[in-house]
Amino acid sequence: MPVQQLVEYFNDRLEREHKNHLRPFVIKDDKVYGIYGPVRVGSVMLPLRETLRQSQIAGYTAHINVAANPETGFASRDSGLAYPPIEPSFDSESIVNFDRLARTVHMLNYLPQSHLDDLLILDVDPRHILGVKTDHGAYFEEIIIKCGLKTRNVAIGLKISPDYARVYSSLLKGLYNYQDRGYRVALKLDYYSLDKSSFELISRASPDFVAMSAQHLDAIRDNRLPEKLSQLCQLVASMDGRSVMLDIEDKRNAALARQMGFDLVQGAYFDAETPGLPNEHLLDSPLDSTDKRVAAVRHY
Repeated sequence: MPVQQLVEYFNDRLEREHKNHLRPFVIKDDKVYGIYGPVRVGSVMLPLRETLRQSQIAGYTAHINVAANPETGFASRDSGLAYPPIEPSFDSESIVNFDRLARTVHMLNYLPQSHLDDLLILDVDPRHILGVKTDHGAYFEEIIIKCGLKTRNVAIGLKISPDYARVYSSLLKGLYNYQDRGYRVALKLDYYSLDKSSFELISRASPDFVAMSAQHLDAIRDNRLPEKLSQLCQLVASMDGRSVMLDIEDKRNAALARQMGFDLVQGAYFDAETPGLPNEHLLDSPLDSTDKRVAAVRHY
């Protein structure tokens, strides 16, 4: 089905679900955007490359572009909205709604470049997983199928953070729901999150991908850094998963990824340029965008 027809289909669906006349999905310059209150949500697709064959694209990670909704005049740099608590709360519905809208935008923008066996990693806000009690992935599965793809084309990306260590068991239940529906799982962390609890979560989740951010690695003064990275790669390989180093910006970290045994790499070092839009902000995940832009908006 052409993207324009899919946009209309999803607008009709949300109009029925929310029983209002809000139609959040729009197409401009051949790209799909989602309108969520004062903001406009777009996509940037960053390629995942085979470490030893960097011309070989293994899939893409979807990142979110947040800008002002042109019809509201909201300044995209404003970020004085309340920070929601970790636990599911009165704002859980807002988080779930925004998360679903962002992932639908990503799917629609991904379609023109997708192939039968391609992979797209879509980040899911941990609070989304905590806020949805059962059947994680059921709603989005319908969207994936309508787009002509299968759940195996999508990896659910979850950022591991010490802030969520006490609710890892609840997050695992949600991840198992996704896996039961055929989704793949990608756990994402940075060096400061590389501790015993994160290794335990990785072991219990048996993810298809474990992604490590290269950001700030140059500033870390830890003699055990190579040992920890190698240990991470070995653990992932023991579960038949693939290790990924993200956010590589220079030759040094590209070499580190190769030496430590990371299977896949991603970053500006390998890409001549990253497409974007003027006055927009590239964010790491729906978690960041929800916190900074739309935490106080309850419905799209």
